[in-house]
Amino acid sequence: MNTNDKVMDLSEAVRRYVSDGCHISIGGFTLNRNPMAAVYEIIRQRIKGLHLYAHSNGQGMDELVGGGCLAKLEIAYGGTGRFASTCIRFKKAVQEGSLQVEDYSNYQMTLRFLAGAMGVPFLPTRSGLGTDIIEKWGFSREMRTADPRLPDYKLRVVENPFGSWGDAEKLVLVPAIHTDVAIVHVQKADRQGTARMEGLPFTDVEQIKSSKHVILTCEELADTEEMRQNSDLNQIPFFCVDAVVHVPFGAYPTACYRYYDYDPAYLSDYSKYAQKEELFRIYLEKFVYGVSNHRELLDLAGKERLQSIKADPRTGYAVNLDRR
Repeated sequence: MNTNDKVMDLSEAVRRYVSDGCHISIGGFTLNRNPMAAVYEIIRQRIKGLHLYAHSNGQGMDELVGGGCLAKLEIAYGGTGRFASTCIRFKKAVQEGSLQVEDYSNYQMTLRFLAGAMGVPFLPTRSGLGTDIIEKWGFSREMRTADPRLPDYKLRVVENPFGSWGDAEKLVLVPAIHTDVAIVHVQKADRQGTARMEGLPFTDVEQIKSSKHVILTCEELADTEEMRQNSDLNQIPFFCVDAVVHVPFGAYPTACYRYYDYDPAYLSDYSKYAQKEELFRIYLEKFVYGVSNHRELLDLAGKERLQSIKADPRTGYAVNLDRR
């Protein structure tokens, strides 16, 4: 057995590293490179009570909420552009009080993942000064006292310890994030876990380095020798990764730069299903529980639709896609 070979089936990877109540993060941004195949597998395995951390996410986060998987969420923004300026199941869960949410700015969330990656308890910033982010907490002091994995404070505003140096009288200290598992979809990875993202990486690298375990899903499973060519393009080192899962279209229905665009037809339909409880149950039964894996979901979409979102090799996007 090759101990450096981390390739496994998606259901096995989720079963091994994601369990009820654990702390997870997912990569991507709004409609870009969400690890959707893994999200659907988590819902399919009916994992509950998760504490999710996300920079700015959309479809993946919303479906985890709708699937009843989340108990707590820390996030900067949750939306899918014109399909949902605020994610629909997320919004309903917050309004109903079934989901505990604490919000930060995008930059604050980036710093929190970076602090976790650096192994420091917090990082300072000026982001948030003068805003309600400072005053409004999603998790009460009682919740923090009862849960040893929550920091004692959402954040702290402190005097600049260097006086006037740096032209800042006050600083905001934001706590580090340390997750049990980070789940990220990438364009290319080898069997050892060395991985390459094309286009914007968002905070995926910081999420990976701040997590105890990492599941990578990938469009292409490449030879290690290929990954060693132009190795400066590899952002994720193999020693950070626990599982590699080859899942073509693994970000569908969100976009994966240079491979495919988001699917506007799917997302439009989803926004309709998400409006009402009974419709969303129909959605889950058909598109999540009604299929055994991501390949079967793609079969439901059909070859014609997948072809329509194929990325143009020059731009990295589907240039003639009807986005209405």
